[in-house]
Amino acid sequence: MHKSQLAHEIRKAMPRLRLRTDEPMQNHTSFRVGGPADLMLLPRSVEELCQALQFLGNQHLPVYIMGNGSNLLVRDGGFRGAVIKLGDNFNDVLVKDTQIWAQAGISLAKLAHVAWQVSLAGLEFASGIPGTLGGAVAMNAGAYGREMADVIQQVVCCDREGHLHYFSKGDLALGYRTSRVRSDGHIVLEVELQLEPGDQQVIKSEMEALNQLRREKQPLNFASAGSTFKRPPGYYAGQLIDEAGLRGLAVGQAQVSEKHCGFIINRGSATASEILELINLVQHRVWDKFRVKLELEVQVIGED
Repeated sequence: MHKSQLAHEIRKAMPRLRLRTDEPMQNHTSFRVGGPADLMLLPRSVEELCQALQFLGNQHLPVYIMGNGSNLLVRDGGFRGAVIKLGDNFNDVLVKDTQIWAQAGISLAKLAHVAWQVSLAGLEFASGIPGTLGGAVAMNAGAYGREMADVIQQVVCCDREGHLHYFSKGDLALGYRTSRVRSDGHIVLEVELQLEPGDQQVIKSEMEALNQLRREKQPLNFASAGSTFKRPPGYYAGQLIDEAGLRGLAVGQAQVSEKHCGFIINRGSATASEILELINLVQHRVWDKFRVKLELEVQVIGED
């Protein structure tokens, strides 16, 4: 079925669902690159999302679920299929005693701010991570010695057929940048976090200190997807890249950051092809010098 006809059928089946066609993905990723997605769906409830997944599954259409695109690189040819975006449209939050319930599209920065406002400690580490709660749970995001596994209580997910699944923390197989959610291909919908009572000023001071540290060490003034590579066992990716002599190496407008070699940045008008070429070059140089394989932390989708 042609995408225009498919869009018509989706609108007929789900008239309240927000839908866009030929949506430029460069507008939805922190790398600021990427060709158009045939369809972009913006559900605002669990029911809308599950209904959309069931509909798209019946059409055998490729589907990609994203948060706010902070860990995503879309190739220049775009995505032939449907992108479902869970971002600002999917970000309800509720506080009860020392627990916070939130939808997967809420940003970690906003969630940490909510926790600070109600004097709950435990999310300070997440206040500067540029991603959404859903992605953070799926990859067990962490920083400065803390990770999502420290605060997760329960998670509601759905599979690609739109069926709901309920997981306690012990069911999630949380590890370094991985979880059962990710390995099974499930989609995080809602998360319950268990935090601790804290002093509001202490919480604020810790968040400010960690965010200041990020500003000093990371190239936040350039478009990027954060840390490009996972941390290899026993090493730091940025240190290996630096010691391989790659600090500042560029392919077109894509560059290994001079401030932090673990980041590949878009200096303004980079293409996805340039970024991928630079990633490949870095991986080969590090392998040749240290025999260490750098695995991508960034998700790559789409066509050349």
